[in-house]
Amino acid sequence: MPQIEPNLGLAYGWTLGESGWHSGMDANLKRLGAIVGLSVTSRSTTTPPASPTDGERYIVPTGATGAWAGRTDQIAVWIAGAWEYHVPKVGWLAFIADEDKLTVYKLGGWSAGVPV
Repeated sequence: MPQIEPNLGLAYGWTLGESGWHSGMDANLKRLGAIVGLSVTSRSTTTPPASPTDGERYIVPTGATGAWAGRTDQIAVWIAGAWEYHVPKVGWLAFIADEDKLTVYKLGGWSAGVPV
């Protein structure tokens, strides 16, 4: 039975030949692709786009609707035809494309950001 490491939430520790390795590793790779080198389109878009491109990412703002409702401050990534969500940890950095700023997640949410 795999364990979950505490920083990125990745599964590890499968026994050789253990069932579930394939789906567990798929989840790990999707999570890494979503959060490593994090660059988001926006953090002010409150409604999920109607036709997102594969891999498109957003920081979900307060007041988000639809599929994003209740996901404030999470990273929403469109992958394989569905939204997946990742809860940020203190210290995560993200580039926000529509603001041209770099922000950090801290206790209380994402920082205002600094221009880059």
